[in-house]
Amino acid sequence: MEILGATLRVCVDDLDAAIPFYERLAGGRALRFARGGVEVAAVGCFLLMSGPEEELDVLRRVAATIAVADVDEAHAVLTELGADVVAGPVPTPVGRNLIARHPDGAVYEYVDRRRP
Repeated sequence: MEILGATLRVCVDDLDAAIPFYERLAGGRALRFARGGVEVAAVGCFLLMSGPEEELDVLRRVAATIAVADVDEAHAVLTELGADVVAGPVPTPVGRNLIARHPDGAVYEYVDRRRP
């Protein structure tokens, strides 16, 4: 499984107020979108999320988003290593993802950019 990078997930109270700090820190512009009831801004290696507390509580359970070349391959490797795939693979607006709980209890999202 080829890991291409990781994105840190940051829940913020005020997305508009947080974006300028992270744009300056990461040296890039935010890409904004909404998913469910959550407003999201991707800035460099940061994924800023803001929305209803009940939605954020679920998102906080995922430690990070890991970009991989192929989610199907990640699924196979994770399963072989004893991880519990709790959701997916499913299509997303930019590719596919899955959520896995590692044997140590940590939960990660794995994503690829391959269209389903």
